Formats: sequence, C-alpha cells, structure tokens
Amino acid sequence: MRIAFYTLGCKVNQYETQALEQLAQTRGHTLVPFEGEADAYVINTCTVTAVSDKKSRQMIRRARKRAPEALVAVCGCYPQTHPGDMEGLEVDLVAGTGDRTGFVELLERTWQERQPLSALDDPFRRRIFEVLPPGGLEGRTRCMMKVEDGCVNFCSYCIIPYARGAIRSLPLDKAREQAAALAAEGYRELVLTGIEISSWGHEFKDGSTLMDLIEAVCQAAPQCRVRLGSLEPRTVTEDFCRRGAALPNLCPHFHLSMQSGCDKVLKRMNRKYDTARFYESVSLLRQYFDRPGITTDLIVGFPGETEEEFGETLDFLRKCAFSAMHIFPYSKRPGTPAAKMSGQVPNAVKEERAHRTAAVAAELERAYLEQWVGQSLPVLFEEERDGHWRGYTTRYTEVRVDSEVNLHNQLRTVGVERVEDTALVGTLEG
Repeated sequence: MRIAFYTLGCKVNQYETQALEQLAQTRGHTLVPFEGEADAYVINTCTVTAVSDKKSRQMIRRARKRAPEALVAVCGCYPQTHPGDMEGLEVDLVAGTGDRTGFVELLERTWQERQPLSALDDPFRRRIFEVLPPGGLEGRTRCMMKVEDGCVNFCSYCIIPYARGAIRSLPLDKAREQAAALAAEGYRELVLTGIEISSWGHEFKDGSTLMDLIEAVCQAAPQCRVRLGSLEPRTVTEDFCRRGAALPNLCPHFHLSMQSGCDKVLKRMNRKYDTARFYESVSLLRQYFDRPGITTDLIVGFPGETEEEFGETLDFLRKCAFSAMHIFPYSKRPGTPAAKMSGQVPNAVKEERAHRTAAVAAELERAYLEQWVGQSLPVLFEEERDGHWRGYTTRYTEVRVDSEVNLHNQLRTVGVERVEDTALVGTLEG
C-alpha cells in the first residue's frame, strides 16, 4: 500500500508516527505525502483540547474528501477518549493509543477485507511498555527516545490520563540499547520524551528514579547530547542535581511544567506542588548548573483566576527568570473537572492576560540571551533557513550564523555577537 501519515499534537505522537512509518516500510509499504494520492491515510490524533478534537476531525474529513475510495484510519488520543465521535466520519479503522506494533497489521487487514474495524482497548489495563523503533526515516540531528507512557496525576484540566492509562516505563537495558544504536546511526542529540517522564520507573517498585535512566542513557551514548523532556517540578531534588551535574553530556536545559504562579490556582488545577516547592527546584538547578536554560508552560485564565491571582503569577515569573515560556489561554476540555468549574474566564480576558504574560516572557528571554553576547558557545547545527544556518546550544538557545559550508549535524563553536529576535547571532570560530 501507499500510506500517508499525518500527526497532530505532542512529541510523543510525533515519535509514535515515526515508529509506525518504520514499521510500515519494514512490511513492504510505501510512504507518500499526506497531500498526495494514497491507498491509506492515517491520522494520528490529539485530544488535549476541544480545538485539538476539531483539528483532528478536519483532517479526517479532508482525507475522505480527497480520496473517497482510499482507506481512512484514525489512531491516537481522540478516538481513545471519544470513540463515539468516530461515527459519521466515514472512518475505516479506529484504533487508540495502544498496540502500535499491531496497527500496521490492522491496516492491512482492513485494506484486504474492506470492512470497518474498531480496535480500542482499556488504557488502564495496560501494564507493559510497548518498545517501538526509535529514530526517523531521514537523517536528523536530534532524535526523540520515548521512555515512558501513561500518567496518573489527573490534573483537573487534563484528559490525557484517560487516553494513555497507567504508567509504563522503558526498561533500563532497552534504554541503553536504543541510545547506543541511535548514537551509532549518527544522531548527535537524544531527547528523552514521554507522557510524564518524571514518573519513569514508578511501576518497578524498586526505588528506580528518572535519574537512573538519565545516567544509563548518558553513559550508553557518551558522544551524544542528552536532553530532557518536560519535568514535574518535584523531580528536581538535590540528589537529581548532584548526579545530573556529574554527566558531561546532559544538557543544562530543564523544562519545568508550572501552569500557574499562584498557589490557589495550582490547588484548583490539582497540581501536586506549590510555588515554594517550584522555586526550590529552580534554585537547585541554578546552584548545580551554570546558567541553565529553565523553560516552562503556563495556563492563563484558568477557571476562577482573579486579577489578583494573575498578578501573583506575573510576579512569580519574574522571580523565576525563565529563559523561555509557552503560554496558553485556558481551553475548556469537556470531560474534565475544570470544564465544570464556576468562574469560567471570558475569552477576551484570557487573551488579554496571555498578551501581558507574553510581554513579561519576552523581557525575561531577552535578559537571558543578552548574557551570552561575547561568549563562545558550542552549537549543534540542524538546518539552513532564510539564508542562515541554525542550531542550538545545550541550553536550547537558537543560534544563527552565515556560512557557505554545509553545517548540518556539525558541532561547531560560535562567537556570539548579538541578540536578534529570540536567537543569538554570531560567527564560526576555528
């Protein structure tokens, strides 16, 4: 078959689509662009917000309209949590977030039998981490390694635990094996990703922690940078920082998922920390790592958020001095406790608060970038775009240089000369 894939949502979805593409090719199928002609169109969906559901439906309808005779298959979080929504969308194969290895076989079966098929399971009954082939089909500089699946935090605004189920972790021996193999393929940076990687090892019940995994990966691929995905703030302890600082290839870039800088809002969100514990994590990272990049996610306009509470968040952002932030106006997700809370904030207020937060974020990001002017930094280059070669430092700061030499996948030292937009600009040294 000629199979076209389309991915919505997070890095885990991107990783799983890449794995599905590899599995499809292994079984003799041909990959084609989603915008072209195909025998089967596969949409890997997202359901993190109602808008995500809408985008998923749009892509399903677009595929069906483009090729009425083709097979349309849907997988991912949306059908897992809202199977009834698939009715009326003319979908031939409905799968969820489990058994990605068997998905291509189901695709073949549906193609051969020409009968609609639904293959959904109960995500809370899953107990084993499904090991999928890592890496992409094209040579890339950075590669994702999925090391964990599932979440049991049940934040009041989030439906993902219902889509992904219980925590399952990639075993240490498999992690070492994958890291070494990816390094041998030529990747220069490994990004540890998952639904909630801070929970890695939880189900082993033997005291295993995320740092055990990080040490194993760093040691298995010493020539690769190792970058961490989003962390629950309580993961960052003195032991975590002490052991992490001893790993020369661990990137000093830490994404701490915050969501609010107000304790009352955090409590309504059912987050498991307060601002004091969050700031303890920030302080520990700065104590053990040299000027680490500390980034975060923030939701503004959460139900019940007053102007005073929002002001507390802005003050806390400045106190933490993040190097970059992702800002999201709260989006009601039907099926979650937050969607039923009183005090829903008007859209205009949410947008206005997002705008004010973005101004603070830009101010903090500029201050973080300015300190690197005049410094020499190692940069891993990825691509040429808009006439410049672009790459990233270990702290996940973008760097741009002019060069007539192909710098793809090269680690080069750059003398930083100035800040331009949200990037550092300089010249190659040596």
